[in-house]
Amino acid sequence: QLVESGGGSVRAGGSMTLSCVVSDYTTHYCMGWFRQAPGKEREGIASINNDESTSYLDSVKGRFTVSRDNAKNILYLQMNTLQPEDSAVYYCAARWGWCGSLALRVTEYSYWGQGTQVTVSS
Repeated sequence: QLVESGGGSVRAGGSMTLSCVVSDYTTHYCMGWFRQAPGKEREGIASINNDESTSYLDSVKGRFTVSRDNAKNILYLQMNTLQPEDSAVYYCAARWGWCGSLALRVTEYSYWGQGTQVTVSS
């Protein structure tokens, strides 16, 4: 089970940190963050392996940082310089094994959280 928290409303240029607590956590999981805006497809924005290697969607590189705390079974997404186009429901997800070249592909992930809303106003 994955449970996200930390969503809410913020003004453009602001920051927000999302958390995802993972039951039955294992360091063998590839972990990812995804988002879905109204009327759009869900997209992968960040992933992290157990060695902390990461990958990012181009539009969030340099603004978002994914991290994981294996001792606490928590995945994080630090989001800086937020823009209105970042508004979406954000999901954490997990899959067994290495993230690999398909790390940001929705269909690669087996386990999903319920999502948390992030709203960025201009």
